[in-house]
Amino acid sequence: MLREILEGMEDLIVIKTPVDKRFEITRHLLKYRDRPVLFKDVDGWEAAGNIWSTRERIAEYLGIRKEGILHFMADAMENPSPYSTVESAPFLKNSTADFSLLELPIPVYYPKDGGQYFTSAMVIAKDEDGFVNMSFHRMMVRDDKTAAIRLVPRHLYAMWKEKAERGEELDVRIVVGNPIHLLLAGATSVAYGTSELEIASRMSEKAFGRSLEVVDLNGIPVPVESEFVFEARITPELVDEGPFVDITGTYDYVRKQPLVVFERMYHVDEPIFHALLPGGYEHYMLMGLPKEPQIYASVKRVVPKVHGVRLTEGGAMWLHAVVSITKQHDGDGKNAILAAFAGHPSLKHVVVVDGDVNIYDDREVEWAIATRFQADRDLIIVQNARGSSLDPSATRGLTAKWGIDATKPLDRKEEFERARV
Repeated sequence: MLREILEGMEDLIVIKTPVDKRFEITRHLLKYRDRPVLFKDVDGWEAAGNIWSTRERIAEYLGIRKEGILHFMADAMENPSPYSTVESAPFLKNSTADFSLLELPIPVYYPKDGGQYFTSAMVIAKDEDGFVNMSFHRMMVRDDKTAAIRLVPRHLYAMWKEKAERGEELDVRIVVGNPIHLLLAGATSVAYGTSELEIASRMSEKAFGRSLEVVDLNGIPVPVESEFVFEARITPELVDEGPFVDITGTYDYVRKQPLVVFERMYHVDEPIFHALLPGGYEHYMLMGLPKEPQIYASVKRVVPKVHGVRLTEGGAMWLHAVVSITKQHDGDGKNAILAAFAGHPSLKHVVVVDGDVNIYDDREVEWAIATRFQADRDLIIVQNARGSSLDPSATRGLTAKWGIDATKPLDRKEEFERARV
């Protein structure tokens, strides 16, 4: 459970004094950007943030090296494994229809936010063919029992739209407070028909030697490790959602989105609400890490030896990347740039380096650019490409993408070797 996970983190910050859920949680999470923070009193509840704000902490929990996260996730996405259905879960101990979303420790993170926001919530739904989807969706609380849910046109949107066009509602389960293998699985982008719960189950098998356990909650499987679970339905009705700060730290605009009606709440004894800071390092990790295997797979199709991929914190782990390769032919660096853009269409800037450069060290990457790159020879610019809707500098969704080939020329590579002892 989340409490046991937090208690096992040596760098945990505990805030024992009462904390206001309007902005004060944000101030603490910004102060301790890369350290987990446990709030003991948020309107009488406990909350935690920055739990998974570093690669090192994620890797330690999974029992792997940080460089192995990419391959760990790629394996799970390529080899999903069945989950196990059990009879009970700790969250079933506390069940009520008498609750108010307004009274829960759901923060208002920034001054212009449209309201209290679920940011770490994942939504689980089952279609009429039995396919189970799990995905992240922010939700703006409107009143005691309703919220506006942001649905990007992907799998949950397709499920909702099919129902909405018939005037029907989509039955869902909303989970908050889950371990990292579930969160990473929920953030993956896989083909329709591949369940994120099965991706999480594969991760659980590799990290802990056991499949993911779920309970059947009125027809929909829910992970037993969830702190909070809500029975809800997404209606055809559209309401205003936003403004809201997204991963780039800038405000997203108000748009019409579906209305969610919450009907019943379940939670473990002494639950901890996961407050995921928008635009914080934890947000970066959960959005960015699942994209690195996609970039890796795309580049590996054109360059056989790919050593690593890193979406950088400076680029909000969404817009900028570094890729490490071993060239076999001149031009491999430029092909790797184009393949990286294809693997993650939101990518705006990529640097390709040789295998002797540590992609997790920004100074080494900049050194490679300084000593192995010439702008008139090694710069690629792609104009008017589809980019990220989260990039405020883009124009109507179009952006200029640029790639830097900071690899050594094959015919002169000895001249570029670093002195070593």
